[in-house]
Amino acid sequence: MSPRVVVLDYGSGNLRSAVRAVERAGAEVTLTGDFDAAMGADGLVVPGVGAFAACMAGLRAIKGDRIIGRRLAGGRPVLGICVGMQVLFERGVEHGVETAGCDEWPGVVERIQAPVVPHMGWNTVEVQSGSTLFSGIEDERFYFVHSYAVRDWTLETNDRTRAPLVTWAEHGGDRFVAAVENGPLSATQFHPEKSGDAGAALLRNWVRTVA
Repeated sequence: MSPRVVVLDYGSGNLRSAVRAVERAGAEVTLTGDFDAAMGADGLVVPGVGAFAACMAGLRAIKGDRIIGRRLAGGRPVLGICVGMQVLFERGVEHGVETAGCDEWPGVVERIQAPVVPHMGWNTVEVQSGSTLFSGIEDERFYFVHSYAVRDWTLETNDRTRAPLVTWAEHGGDRFVAAVENGPLSATQFHPEKSGDAGAALLRNWVRTVA
């Protein structure tokens, strides 16, 4: 039986491509902002485009931050994509305005320090060994479109819990977090649904962990 995945609809952009991509990866997908449906699904995808503050406002309006927190407390899979990854961090700073995020990870989302911004197009990533998301696609390129990112990973586990796997990318000499795998919580700064065969493989890898 296919795992049931909810793509969380909180008013953030065109979600149809994410729905289709996760369906092709082998899941039965529902697009909804309903609290109970999002809690009950086998897996939850949190997409996001645009501004950090607007995405957080949309998430909070449907209690999306609580859905994410509660699912993770129960060890239930969540995948954040693009701004859907950024909102998982402690805070975002855009145009001098600071907005609180979901605070699942410490860190600040800030403007990329590169000569050309936004970072738009295909890029390679630096994958840590042992990655599940990138299994078989470690050397592939993925599609990015963003002006903001997390440029410093600050979470210290001190070996008390398994350290998250952090994947990095670089644009214009600035390094930033491209993906994180942290138990039930995974996230990518790039768009797997726009990343061709490599993105499709990554989503299949994630859907397998949900099943």
